[in-house]
Amino acid sequence: MNETENKPEAGGIAVDRLRTIVERIERLEEERKGLASDIRDIYAEAKSAGFDVPVIRRIIKAREKTPSEVDEQENLFDVYRHALDMYDEKI
Repeated sequence: MNETENKPEAGGIAVDRLRTIVERIERLEEERKGLASDIRDIYAEAKSAGFDVPVIRRIIKAREKTPSEVDEQENLFDVYRHALDMYDEKI
């Protein structure tokens, strides 16, 4: 046993509890890295299948919102595009 294992507290800190929290976070960070890698692979698969990845990302973000939030953002997007003269006035 090392010195910190003998002390339930060090400097007012519950050492075992702190260690447990840090280790849990470290494990989850490793899982997140693995998931991020998996997600990158799926986007690469989508791209190789001919899908537009930025559009897929936008759809995924939109699916996290309510329909009214999506409508509001789409309308605001259109207002901003008009304000910046990003529309071609072909009629």
